[in-house]
Amino acid sequence: MSATSTTSQKIALITGGSRGIGRDTVLRLAQRGIGVILTYNTNREEAEKVCALAQAAGVDALALPLDVAKSDTFGAFAAQVREALQTMKADRFDYLVNNAGTSSTATLSNGTATELDLQFAVHFKAPFLLTQTLLPLINDGGRIVNISSGLARFAMNGRAIYGPMKAAVEALTRYMALELGPRRIAVNVVAPGAIATDFSGGVVRDNPEVNKAVAGHTALGRAGLPGDVGPVIAALLSDDLGWVNAQRIEVAGGMLI
Repeated sequence: MSATSTTSQKIALITGGSRGIGRDTVLRLAQRGIGVILTYNTNREEAEKVCALAQAAGVDALALPLDVAKSDTFGAFAAQVREALQTMKADRFDYLVNNAGTSSTATLSNGTATELDLQFAVHFKAPFLLTQTLLPLINDGGRIVNISSGLARFAMNGRAIYGPMKAAVEALTRYMALELGPRRIAVNVVAPGAIATDFSGGVVRDNPEVNKAVAGHTALGRAGLPGDVGPVIAALLSDDLGWVNAQRIEVAGGMLI
C-alpha cells in the first residue's frame, strides 16, 4: 500500500475501488479533496494505479486487499484499516461505500445452493458484517452508501439470485439508517442500471447487441458508464446532500420506465 504526504482531510473507504464504478468513485472523491482507502480482491497493480491517480489530485490514497466473501477476515481487515488511518494521521474515517460485488446469471431453474451462498455472502452478508465491524472507526456524522442495482426494481432473465440479493441490500439500507440515526450517520443506496464495465464478463461493454438492447430500453438512449454513477455516490457523501437519508437513488438513465 502507498500514501502521499498527509493533509487535513475527510477520508472515505470504498470496497472494490480498483475498477468500474468503484474506481470512478475513488477518483471523484479525490477531486473533492477526500482521502481514500480502497480495497481490491486480486489485482493489486490496478489498485495501485488508482491510488496514484488519486494522489495526483493531492489526497492520501491507500489500497488494501479484501475478499468480501470471506467475512471471517473482517476483523483482521479492520486492524489494517486502523494502521492505514494512522499512516494518514487519522483515528477514524468519514464515509463508507459498500461497492464490491460479483455477478450472477443464475435462473430459478438452474440456480444452486452454492451460488445462493456466494451471492448472499458478497451482496448482503458483507455489507452487513463489514459495516458492523467498521462502525467503531466511522466518525459520528459520517455517511454510508450501499450499492444495489436496477435489477432490484425490474426483472430480467438470468438474474433470479442477483436481483433479489440487491433488493435485500435496499431493505438493509433503511434499517442501517434507522439504527445509525442517533450517531447522525446517514445511509443511502445507489442502484445503477446496466453499466458498460468489465462486470458480468463485460457483457454490456463488449457485446454490441447487448449494448444496443440496453440503449433501446433506456429513455436517454444509451448504456450507462462508470462516470454516470461515481459522481452520484460522491454527491451523496457530501454535505450538500446531508439531509438525504434512507433513500434509494436509481442511476439508470430511465431504464425500463
